[in-house]
Amino acid sequence: MKIAIIGAGSTYTPELMEGIIKRSGSLPVRELALMDIDARKLDIVGDLSARMAAAAGMDCRVVKTQELDEALSGADFVLGQIRVGKLPARVLDEQIPLKYGMIGQETCGIGGFFKAMRTIPVMLDIARRMETLCPDAWLINFSNPAGILTEAILNHSKIKMLGLCNVPYNMTKSIRSKMELPEARLTYVGLNHLSWITGIEQDGRDYLQDALAQGLNSETMKNIPSSGFSQELVQTIGAIPSSYLEYYYFKNKKLDLLKKAEQSRGQRCMEIEEELLGLYEDAKLHTKPELLASRGGANYSEVAISLVDAIWNDKQEEHVVNLLNQGALDFMEDTDAVEITAVIGKDGAKPIPVRGLDNAHIRDYMRMVKAYERETVEAAVSGSEEAAMRALLMNPLVGDYDAARACFDELKEAHRDYLPQFRS
Repeated sequence: MKIAIIGAGSTYTPELMEGIIKRSGSLPVRELALMDIDARKLDIVGDLSARMAAAAGMDCRVVKTQELDEALSGADFVLGQIRVGKLPARVLDEQIPLKYGMIGQETCGIGGFFKAMRTIPVMLDIARRMETLCPDAWLINFSNPAGILTEAILNHSKIKMLGLCNVPYNMTKSIRSKMELPEARLTYVGLNHLSWITGIEQDGRDYLQDALAQGLNSETMKNIPSSGFSQELVQTIGAIPSSYLEYYYFKNKKLDLLKKAEQSRGQRCMEIEEELLGLYEDAKLHTKPELLASRGGANYSEVAISLVDAIWNDKQEEHVVNLLNQGALDFMEDTDAVEITAVIGKDGAKPIPVRGLDNAHIRDYMRMVKAYERETVEAAVSGSEEAAMRALLMNPLVGDYDAARACFDELKEAHRDYLPQFRS
C-alpha cells in the first residue's frame, strides 16, 4: 500500500503516523509519501515521521517531496490536511470580521467562508491530478471546512472521497462514557460542525430523554472556548448539539469573547506550532509529544487510519463521515454533503438512512446552512461575487448585507494571493 499525505508538514502528521504504526499489522504500508510546499516544516516533520516508522520496525519507505504529482503517483490512499495560506491566513479570518461585528472563526461564519474560498480550488486541483495519477485511490480529507470541501469535490470531480472530522468521534465517545452505555448506538445527524445526537439506544431502549433531562453535554473541543449548553437549551432543542453550535446558539456571547481575547486562536496555534516544531527537531524523539493534544486534533489518527483500515480490509464498520446524502435524510437533496453514520468497506461508504426524524429545528437548520454551503461552493468554483453574497446573507453568523459586503471586500483583498477565482 502507498499512502500520500498532502500537507505533511502539518504538526498533526505525527498523529497520523501513530495511527499507521498502530495498525501496521492490518495495513501493509510500503511507501509513505509526505508532500508539502513548506520545505522547513516538511523536513522537520518528515524526519520525525521517518524516525517513528523506523523505531516501530516498519518496513516502509518514507519519501519527502514538494511535488504533488510525485506524491500522488500510484497512491492507494491520499490523506488531505492542507491549510492554504497557512496559519497567518487563519488569523486574518479570525480578526478582520470582528471589525464588522461578526464572529471570526476558522470554519464558521465569514472566516470559514474564506477558508473555503482558498481551499476549494486547491483541493479540486488535487482531485484532478488524482483522476490521472491514482484514479482508484481514496481521498480521505480532513482539511477544513470538511463538509463544504466534500460538497465541492464529490460534485465537481470523479474521485472517490470521504470527508472526516474528529468531532463526531470525540462527541460519541464522551456521551457513551457519561451515560455509562459503552455499547450504545447513537444517531448522529448534521453537517460538518453543525451536528446533533438524536438517539442513544442500548438494549432496546432509547436513553435520549434521560440525557436531555440531565442537560447532558458532549465533550468540548480544545480549540473552542466553551461555556456549555444549559439543561433548558438541550431540552428546547430536543437533541444534544456538538460544541460548534455554541457559535450559533450563543452568537453574541461568542462575539464578545472573541473581541475581548488577547490573541486569536490562530495566533495561539502559531505559538504551539513553533513549540512543536522545536520538539520535533530533536533527533532523539521518535514518538508523538503530548503537547500536540493542545492543538485540538485529538484522535485524528484513530479516526483517519481506522477509516483507511475499514476500506482496505472491507470491514463493513460504521463510521461517521462526510459524504453525499444519497437519500439517507429524506429532507435533504441527494447531492448534499451531510455528516452521518455510514457502513465502510472496500466499495466505500453506504450511508445509513435516518427515518422519521421529527425534529423540525434540526431539519430546518440543516437546510438553511446547506443553502449557504451550496452557494459557497458555487462562488468558490465560478468566482461569482453574487453567489458569494447570497451565501453570506444565508449564513446565520453573517446576515447583514452592508457588513458582509465590506468584510468580504477586505478579506478578498487580504487573501488575494490565494483567490484566483476572484481575479478579473
